[in-house]
Amino acid sequence: MSTTSQITGLPLTDHADRLREAFLAVGFTADGLLERLGASAYAALARSETVPALRATRGDGVLDTLVRLFLLQQSVPVERARAALPLDEALEDGWVIRAGDTDAFVRAAVDVRPYGGPQGQDWYIVSDLGCAVGGASGAGGKGEGVVLGVGGASTTLAGITVRTPVGAALDIGTGSGIQALHATQHATRVTATDLNPRALEFTRLTLALSGESQADLRVGSLFEPVGSATYDLIVSNPPFVISPGARLTYRDGGMSGDDLCRTLVQQSGERLNEGGYAQFLANWEHVEGEDWKERVRAWVPRGCDAWIIQREVQDVTQYAELWLRDAGDHREAPEEYAARYEAWLDEFEARKTHAVGFGWITLRKSGAEAPSVVIEEWPHPVEQPLGDTVLAHFARQDYLRVRDDAALLADRFVLAPEVVQEQVGLPGAEDPEHVILRQNRGIRRATKVDTVGAGFAGVCDGTLTAGRILDAIAQLMGEDPVVLRDRTPQAIRLLVEEGFLIPAPQPTNPASQGA
Repeated sequence: MSTTSQITGLPLTDHADRLREAFLAVGFTADGLLERLGASAYAALARSETVPALRATRGDGVLDTLVRLFLLQQSVPVERARAALPLDEALEDGWVIRAGDTDAFVRAAVDVRPYGGPQGQDWYIVSDLGCAVGGASGAGGKGEGVVLGVGGASTTLAGITVRTPVGAALDIGTGSGIQALHATQHATRVTATDLNPRALEFTRLTLALSGESQADLRVGSLFEPVGSATYDLIVSNPPFVISPGARLTYRDGGMSGDDLCRTLVQQSGERLNEGGYAQFLANWEHVEGEDWKERVRAWVPRGCDAWIIQREVQDVTQYAELWLRDAGDHREAPEEYAARYEAWLDEFEARKTHAVGFGWITLRKSGAEAPSVVIEEWPHPVEQPLGDTVLAHFARQDYLRVRDDAALLADRFVLAPEVVQEQVGLPGAEDPEHVILRQNRGIRRATKVDTVGAGFAGVCDGTLTAGRILDAIAQLMGEDPVVLRDRTPQAIRLLVEEGFLIPAPQPTNPASQGA
């Protein structure tokens, strides 16, 4: 019996291992594509621009054939296809089909996009035709049940996800299976759910063709398919688009406003094991008379720490135009486009929504009586992957939660790697107007500090306690050390919270160094 349901009309996985071997043998991999196409054409594919790749694959090599067949949706001669892959098995299983009325050409039945794993694995993401290149930008007009390939949102979530070994992981709204694929590398058991049954079949194809173990695939919305089961890791790139109606399953949640994202976040708390993480991409409304931070703060479930970062904000017209283009509505008759645009604006006006935020939500089940909830706006470039950065953030929250000012001054700190100091002021001025500490890794934060803060950070090498360093600074500046000790801990706390300073291991005999 086949490992993939024939009801879907999608390929079978009976000979997926043979197909994978053929792909690897000719270099149909992420690295192979970059080498064959060149950086410019390879980057253009991610923007859904196929002309450079078409020009680069005008030869008759087997790699050219596979690129044209599976990424560019070109029909290829049977002889060329047979030289590139086990054609009989591919036809039998439905990966390729006959093109037109003649047996001389074949074409792909699905998109197959090579994708490089975090440890250099050669993986393949399988999706609907026209959706492997550029992700959502290629989905317009392909039907409400379309299943996308790899897009920017998918890779963003994969990059921020914590990758510690876990017993059980859950991928909600799995789509073509990229998050489940990553989870197979560090989770003993992976469960993937989706409201769209076709998406689960694509996940099955992705895992099989990538040579990874299969996940437990379940149909349904949000947590409904898994009942009361709990997990160490929950991830979701949900259908977060705030839209009038639910035309497209892959993006429109079908709930009012941002209720789907709110429900997902709120319900995840009781599905997390102690110490577990839940990580989501989300949209949230900016409503008149309401602070967006307070709106999202109310979503955080009891017993969970949270780190919420708003990466982008669009006014309602920009937001509507973005998703109208995504659906291909801009190519419809002008009156139809205008009517759908009006419907979006009517919905936002009725809800008093003037803008929509996009960002990342990470929860950790800490069980703390006073949870740490950090909500911030950071639209600047970051360095992916950020999984370790997320882990370090919550470790710092644990540290600060149990440190009062006296304990903070008795501890030692080390300046984080890749932190540099910038001085800002008028040219020729004797003293800078202000000093900036800037991270060149991870979130790449920048923070303004005063002379004391800059001097303190500069000498933190784990040798002296914070209190001893402040005493030395006070002596140099002619200040009262008691006053300086009293007013500085809050600044130190902020530098630790934002990752500029790292608590150093405490000596075996702390009293020998003094505070």
